[in-house]
Amino acid sequence: MYAQAADWWGWDFEAAWTPDESGLVFGVAGDNATFGYFSDISNLVIDQRGYNYFLKQEAKTFLKENDPRLLLKTTVEGIEYNKKGVKVTTKDGGCIEASYAICTFSLGVLQKDVVEFKPKLPHWKQSAIDQFAMGTYTKIFMQFNESFWDTDAQYQLYADPIERGRYPLFQPLNGKGFLEGSNIIFATVTGEQAYQVERQTDEETEAQVVEVLQSMYPDKKVHKPTAFSYPRWSTEPWAYGSYSNWPVGMTLEKHQNIRANVQRLWFAGEACSTEFFGFVHGGYTEGREIGHRIGRIINGEAGDDEFDMERYEVLHGTTHKDEYNDENGWLFPYDVDGDN
Repeated sequence: MYAQAADWWGWDFEAAWTPDESGLVFGVAGDNATFGYFSDISNLVIDQRGYNYFLKQEAKTFLKENDPRLLLKTTVEGIEYNKKGVKVTTKDGGCIEASYAICTFSLGVLQKDVVEFKPKLPHWKQSAIDQFAMGTYTKIFMQFNESFWDTDAQYQLYADPIERGRYPLFQPLNGKGFLEGSNIIFATVTGEQAYQVERQTDEETEAQVVEVLQSMYPDKKVHKPTAFSYPRWSTEPWAYGSYSNWPVGMTLEKHQNIRANVQRLWFAGEACSTEFFGFVHGGYTEGREIGHRIGRIINGEAGDDEFDMERYEVLHGTTHKDEYNDENGWLFPYDVDGDN
């Protein structure tokens, strides 16, 4: 059971999927790219302004307060596209027409077919979307009257004697430099356990977590938490999951088919990122790349066809080294063989 806990810590904790369900080459390359390009430190965001603060500040550079161009709490139901433009219809009866559009739905939404595309997305694209993996990564937050755990330990790993990945990790938030005095701790579950938790009631999950904590601290009396909350990413209609993962058998060519545009409808988001899938900066780099491409078209630097992204209606099997290039989304000079 200790080996299983270590296995979860070494892979699932980042990928939200098991090693058996994940592509090794791209899984390792993606992890190395993130921690190699930026920093080997994994920071926990505790900014009381919220994680979206930086996004709001970026938006202020081109959006006014209550700008009518930004439609919040608006559900897209249909997207019609052709060589002349894109028309988007919303649940409230709205209609938006544009020369170009960038689709940034999560992979989970695209897999659920909750948005009607006219015409339907071509097979080469839809099959790639369906094969890529959408994970569920759930944090369960609890607040107690007092801290019965070791506040100096940032990570507290639990090895369940029966089930791999059952409430395997707890992280206190009242350690030095965090939310001192808060008596808050949170658990993390992924994969099948996350799906199960997100379909239980809060009361069922709370009872299970308290039972695990009691087994971890047998000399303490673990009472019910005074506050208890967790998200349900896999059931949210605007997400249907937390973030993507590179599955076994997914080639670079097939992933490029997720990225590729169809006429004047373009795609971006973390699942489109070859190197940073599953990370916020993956969504950022893909959005920037596609925005620049469309900008060059609008500015007359080239026609639509000249800036069309690479696509593979016929796949060629195993990914070869010369395919790691800009056209296939390999935007940074990272060598998967470890030479750089």
